[in-house]
Amino acid sequence: MDGLRFAFGTLTVLPARITRWDREAARSGMLCAPLAGLVVGLSAAAAGGVALLLGASPLVAAVLTALVPALLTRGLHLDGLADTADGLGSAKPAEEALRVMKRSDIGPFGVLALVFALFAQVAALAELYGEGWARGTVAVAVASATARLALTLASRHGVPAARPEGLGAIVAGTVPHRSAALATALVLVLVAAAGAVFSPYDALRHVLAALVALGTAELLLRRCVRRFGGVTGDVFGGVAEVAGTVTLVALTLG
Repeated sequence: MDGLRFAFGTLTVLPARITRWDREAARSGMLCAPLAGLVVGLSAAAAGGVALLLGASPLVAAVLTALVPALLTRGLHLDGLADTADGLGSAKPAEEALRVMKRSDIGPFGVLALVFALFAQVAALAELYGEGWARGTVAVAVASATARLALTLASRHGVPAARPEGLGAIVAGTVPHRSAALATALVLVLVAAAGAVFSPYDALRHVLAALVALGTAELLLRRCVRRFGGVTGDVFGGVAEVAGTVTLVALTLG
């Protein structure tokens, strides 16, 4: 229960009182992150589905679907994506880049990252909803769970924190490799089951989309570790947004 409270309390605005703020609770919380993502994804898909039932176009439904996760996370991941882009694009030494990321304003790299990420999400969702409400719903749930699984993997042993304080410091390196592998296997099995609702080919396609997204998120994670010396809360947000966006785009292919 401490892990569930940690996951929902840090990754969503849903009522979950965090009772423990230590690395053991953080480990459990990061292992529960995909579940929090699934809840956020299903909530977003419900908003899109209601819009379609009321006669809205797939594009309008896509915009509403993209809006719900931003609201349910206080824009936390989007803010992290923008700050990470500013830090990576600053071309400054690690300490100065971290200070750039910590500022409250958003620079040009952050603006570009937000614009293209949101455009990609809305465009992909509009196409998926155009194929039917069920396709869009499954895609949103899969993308959201995959995005939070990327956080689980980013919290594995061996990934250092860039700062001694903050969310990044409390969760970095808390998840054992074995636990991360088991969580990945479980999520991928559920992703395959979701895709199998349509066809065996779709089961494979959904798993491949999730794997491509996790691989892309891993590349970003490694780049940030090299650039900043470790991870921060902003890096976690950026990793989640990239994984979710790539999943949606990949599901429009093939």
